[in-house]
Amino acid sequence: MEEKTNVCQQQPEEVVLIVGAGPSGLAVAACLAERAVPSLILERDDCTGPLWRNRSYDRVCLHLAKQYCSLPHMPHSDTTPTYIPKSEFISYLDSYAERFHLKIRFGRRVESAWYDQKSGCWIVKARSGDVLEEYIGRFLVVAAGENDQKFVPDVNGLDSFKGVVIHSSEYRTAAAFQGKDVLVVGSGNSGMEIAYDLFEAGARCSIVVRSTVHIVTKEIWLFAMRLMKYLPMSIVDNIVLFLCYLRFGNTAKYGLRRPDIGPMYMKCCTPVYPVVDVSTYDRVKTGEIQVLPSLTSIEGSMVTFSNGKTHHYDAIIFATGYRSTIRQWLETDDGLIGKDGMAKNNYPDHWKGKNGLYCAGLNRRGLYGSSEDGLTIADDIGKAYNLSTHANGVKSDEKYKSV
Repeated sequence: MEEKTNVCQQQPEEVVLIVGAGPSGLAVAACLAERAVPSLILERDDCTGPLWRNRSYDRVCLHLAKQYCSLPHMPHSDTTPTYIPKSEFISYLDSYAERFHLKIRFGRRVESAWYDQKSGCWIVKARSGDVLEEYIGRFLVVAAGENDQKFVPDVNGLDSFKGVVIHSSEYRTAAAFQGKDVLVVGSGNSGMEIAYDLFEAGARCSIVVRSTVHIVTKEIWLFAMRLMKYLPMSIVDNIVLFLCYLRFGNTAKYGLRRPDIGPMYMKCCTPVYPVVDVSTYDRVKTGEIQVLPSLTSIEGSMVTFSNGKTHHYDAIIFATGYRSTIRQWLETDDGLIGKDGMAKNNYPDHWKGKNGLYCAGLNRRGLYGSSEDGLTIADDIGKAYNLSTHANGVKSDEKYKSV
């Protein structure tokens, strides 16, 4: 990888290096702190939880109830809303980092990480401005998240579009789109909620739905999460689908076909999540939000779809997700991280690699998975750390001078 400068500043040796100050990285660091194991978090952005703070729309709330969205050792208060809004969750992450006195270096873009067999440590190079810094750690935790780099598909003629084109990560409110024709591409949770936000603001909104989708309500999904403690997944899925039919009817009538697999199975075993409805579906039923198939080409302000129809739009919002960039800097082939930058192995065998390498929050299990990974990883590192220090007959602060 080409370096911008030859300056490389050696940093003090650390016990645990964590890449990413999102919920997963914070959870691991806090759990390590509870075990008196020092760690350092390297974060590309200038804040904790950058996805929530810098790349999410204003009206977003957590779609799971708060009891499934707390990080280890710090449950949400009784006064916290059941479904936490963006601003409160950001405050929670800040309080979490402060409570456990987490050591974070912001503005560090990791460019490479590899295991040095001779020293038995991980070497991580990160750029801070024009300065390249080298970090050394006995353990490395990859917690950079699955939502790292925005993804916009190639569309024939997109460059010719005369209006506004943005990714959902750049969308905040619908104020600028009032009275305009807006196309939302993508029917996941972000796409569906942005479409409703646009409708409420007075935009004429259409949404591209290319694949099957499970639509649930927050109440039904909370009920399903509780049932999973007592019933097999297949039975839970049948109950959920029955309740969804009572609430929504046959969604296929309105262009929203359900998959052949159940919603809980889909959430646990595939990269796709069910859509938690925020009243978008009711607007689809009335025709106030139009459902359209895949777009095939764009010419000027006109967009053509796979059904052969063409419509005019003033703006296009791509709610088409993100891609992980972990494989661009992690130089390892031990099988922990797949080509897509996510955990290669299925839960629960996804979190530990070789030579002190771990990954957190990369198995698509949301905040609940981040919390569980934090506890599991910290427990494993804590045992190895204590064993190594006792075996060498030295105290932790003598063996690791940076502590």
